[in-house]
Amino acid sequence: MAYERWARVVVDLDAVAHNVRMLKARTRPGTLFMAVVKADGYGHGAVQVARTALKAGADRLGVATVDEAIELREAGIDAPLQLLSEPPASAVDLVVEHDLVPTVTTPAFARALARVAAAAGREVRFHLKVDTGMNRIGVRAEDAPGIASELAALPGLRIEGVFTHFATADVAGDWDFEAQVARFADVVARTRDEGVSSVIVHACNSAGTIMHPEAHLDMVRCGIAIYGLHPAPSTYGLVDLRPAMSVVARVTLAKRIGMGEGVSYGLTWRAAAPTTIATLPLGYADGVHRLLSNRMEVLIGGVRCAQVGRVCMDQMMVEVPRNQEVSEGDEAVLVGTQGEQRILMDELAESAETINYELACALGMRMPRVYR
Repeated sequence: MAYERWARVVVDLDAVAHNVRMLKARTRPGTLFMAVVKADGYGHGAVQVARTALKAGADRLGVATVDEAIELREAGIDAPLQLLSEPPASAVDLVVEHDLVPTVTTPAFARALARVAAAAGREVRFHLKVDTGMNRIGVRAEDAPGIASELAALPGLRIEGVFTHFATADVAGDWDFEAQVARFADVVARTRDEGVSSVIVHACNSAGTIMHPEAHLDMVRCGIAIYGLHPAPSTYGLVDLRPAMSVVARVTLAKRIGMGEGVSYGLTWRAAAPTTIATLPLGYADGVHRLLSNRMEVLIGGVRCAQVGRVCMDQMMVEVPRNQEVSEGDEAVLVGTQGEQRILMDELAESAETINYELACALGMRMPRVYR
């Protein structure tokens, strides 16, 4: 028997292709473009987004884990796949087997990878990550040239790239950003002095790609922006991005309640007058954060309806405005457009006191996806 859950994520792949083209158009000819599809394509579906991005002009793909990369390989994707952080040494066999491009941040991992690559008669490409101020991962900037030279001499390995990551690329005129740019330029120059040249040098994430063309270098790495979500308010209006994700559900129950009656756990909301409450079949297990309780709105019949009461694990309730008819099966939109009204992921994220990245990932975890 066919079953359709009454809550789903709708992903517009044409929007993804459009966003890749718009972002690529901001780079100079010859600049490589990495589409970042980690975290299951930021909740949009890694395989489908990867295929779409590559067709739209992406040159390679970025992921976070070996498992994410293997999923793409098993789906038949043969484009270069870069691990954006160094995996455990126990994964070196899988890196070699699946022709992955790992990030290296420790000589110990590089030596383990070299042993396996040399034994297999293979040459594995890798990128050296340099910490220029983010203080997350990477070799220290002052140590990078010497380490690059040391690793370039290991058998079975080829240093294909050197890169860093900006902490404040979304802040216009930021001193820390400028300091990172200068520090990285110095690292690259000294690395070339050590004899390590002909490598792909890259630094820009989505915000950097949009706001800082001077820092595009040999490649840009775009994640959140290819999904049509802005990395920060500072990028609004600078590039035409189309949101790819919508979140829709159907009303499972519509009922009248009396003045003073409460809704959901703790009865944190009570009706100021007789009203209609509509129940929707999704909750915090589907990525609708509990913190959104009594803070968000939902579109039903092209009208904004206030969410009321605490968001439950699998369900949530909304108050239907007076004189509006709502029935079981009617469509509700949490993110997206209905009629002339629109709710952006950014609006939901602001109400949840978080960022659009987190909500997109969370919303795509349990609900089925529909692609168009």
